[in-house]
Amino acid sequence: MSDEPLDASADAPRIAIVTTDPAWYSPVDPDRDTAPLLDALHRRGARAEAVVWHDEGVDWAAFDVAVVRSTWDYAERPGDVEPWLDRAGRGTRLLNEPELIRWNLDKRYLAQLAEAGIAVVPTTYHLDPDHLPDALAAHGAYAACDLDAHVVIKPAVGAASRLTGLFRADDPAALALARAVLAEGNTVMLQPEVPELSAGAEKALYLVDGEVTHAIAKGALLARGGGLLGGVYEERPVVVEANDGERAFAREVLFAVGRVTGVATPLYARIDMVDSAAHGLVLLEAELFEPALNLHLVPHVTELVADAILRRV
Repeated sequence: MSDEPLDASADAPRIAIVTTDPAWYSPVDPDRDTAPLLDALHRRGARAEAVVWHDEGVDWAAFDVAVVRSTWDYAERPGDVEPWLDRAGRGTRLLNEPELIRWNLDKRYLAQLAEAGIAVVPTTYHLDPDHLPDALAAHGAYAACDLDAHVVIKPAVGAASRLTGLFRADDPAALALARAVLAEGNTVMLQPEVPELSAGAEKALYLVDGEVTHAIAKGALLARGGGLLGGVYEERPVVVEANDGERAFAREVLFAVGRVTGVATPLYARIDMVDSAAHGLVLLEAELFEPALNLHLVPHVTELVADAILRRV
């Protein structure tokens, strides 16, 4: 990572870019955002450094602001997240805000957004292992007109497609995966396969201070019958254009987030969506915690993010 600029003044803002251990990142899914963002902040005279979120030796009060970025191992350390949010939130201004992160960690927020009027991919949530066979059977019945239809099983709290799979509803592996999710104390989410999503048509629209900055397509990730395409989690981000309807939908989602949570416009957001024949334009996820911004593909956005951070110091 970049060192602090030698000519930074003693009263320059001190900023933590919150990451995890460098050795944790996968060679096919590295942290590409932190280095350019640090460079941009240094060029603006800030004292900025990368800080590991679960390092208990960090003095969070030493920073004017801490920007959560690539804390991608949080799902592997579930017991550490809440204490860290409390500790860091007491010491400094955390962005995005701790209350927003807490809300966003559990994907059951999608139900709240649906209640707020946002079109969301159809999703059911399950906590009772005895009800899982019936729930999967219901998805199978829903898709009975399509003999090739599949169902997505995923945990409500998770990242990088861990414990996530795409199966026929009557595949015993679907029930086994759902039970594995429950065994970890998590909530099972069931969603019908969206053919456009499986074909790689998902778009991620990014917003900085509420303004759409760019859009990314990352391709399909899940293999039918379980596992990941290529056997490893690897996003293949490509810059794409977002149309007016998609931009309006991203802003609508972010506005609904504010209504539901009471939190003002977040520093950053990634709104994942797909335009489908069966459901129209629907929300897949609203990533307000640690989405990769793919700054290596859009260098000009790095400058926008750096400026937005400094406006909040």
